Amino acid sequence: MRLSTRNQLAGKITEVKIGSVMATVKVRLDGGEQIVTASITKEAVEELGLAVGLAATVLVKSTEVMLGIE
Repeated sequence: MRLSTRNQLAGKITEVKIGSVMATVKVRLDGGEQIVTASITKEAVEELGLAVGLAATVLVKSTEVMLGIE
């Protein structure tokens, strides 16, 4: 599948928490300790068969980007 989304980050699923309707999925990005958390529907988790240890690609499509400094 080809996608127009430019921000594609490869990683592995480290945690899946399923609620009654929604779920959170944590993905540790390849090459580091950074973790991205996605909030998706419970149905999507089930349909995709998401589970800890699976490789996943995080797709980021946003109209707003924020930066922070210390």
